[in-house]
Amino acid sequence: MDKVVSSAAAAIEGIESGMSLAVGGFGLCGIPSVLIQAILDAGVSDLEAVSNNCGVDGWGLGLLLGAKRLRRMVSSYVGENKEFERQYLAGELEVELTPQGTLAERLRAGGAGIPAFYTITGSGTQVADGGLPWKYGPDGSVVTASPAKEVKTFAMGGERAAAFADAESAAQSREYVLEEAIVTDFALVRAVKGDRHGNLVFNKSARNFNPLAAMAGKITIAEVEELVEPGELDPDQVHLPGIYVHRVLPLTAEQAADKRIERRTITETTETTDESKEG
Repeated sequence: MDKVVSSAAAAIEGIESGMSLAVGGFGLCGIPSVLIQAILDAGVSDLEAVSNNCGVDGWGLGLLLGAKRLRRMVSSYVGENKEFERQYLAGELEVELTPQGTLAERLRAGGAGIPAFYTITGSGTQVADGGLPWKYGPDGSVVTASPAKEVKTFAMGGERAAAFADAESAAQSREYVLEEAIVTDFALVRAVKGDRHGNLVFNKSARNFNPLAAMAGKITIAEVEELVEPGELDPDQVHLPGIYVHRVLPLTAEQAADKRIERRTITETTETTDESKEG
């Protein structure tokens, strides 16, 4: 099946106001910037976005945030985005902060058909007990707080326990938190290569949340920096099989090259030129 679409507008067809999106990337690494811009241009609003963070001011998901197109974020951290912080604390945006590994597994579980799973992360904290502020009021009061989650005790024993603790503590029981899987209406991801069947390859650290976000979407759209024909990708090198991808948007050379970084760091050199030595 040829899943290639001719334009960004065609790629995001069906995304409507009020829907949920899983968005790949970590900071500004591996983000589907062309698809995000297309959503901005389409005027879609009232969206719930599930992503590690919300980009930065003026780029990535920060574009949708700055235009007040997002009503809710499920994220790991606020990051470098000052507008994200401002909207959250001002009560303009609902934010469900989730431990990073838990967020990754919730997305993966959604794609694998696993409704929920237990994890030790968050046990004994407000993550499990509830009360984390999801949305503030204009006066700073908590309007919506996280609910308490189911906690279950499991005994950790055997060889696996011995690898992590001594024999005495290995026999002890630990509390684990039940976390629900995430499934979204659409998913947006970016890959360095993709074929017409939707098989994707990600570039090094740009792999990050992209495969997991792709798995969680009912309809997944991938923008690819290089489109190849079926059979050109070594099956052993495919990071995400095409069964998870529904639409493929080939990028132009200019779009593929347009990448940002969160902080530009310049190292000053101590070397001097012959001219400066003479002076």
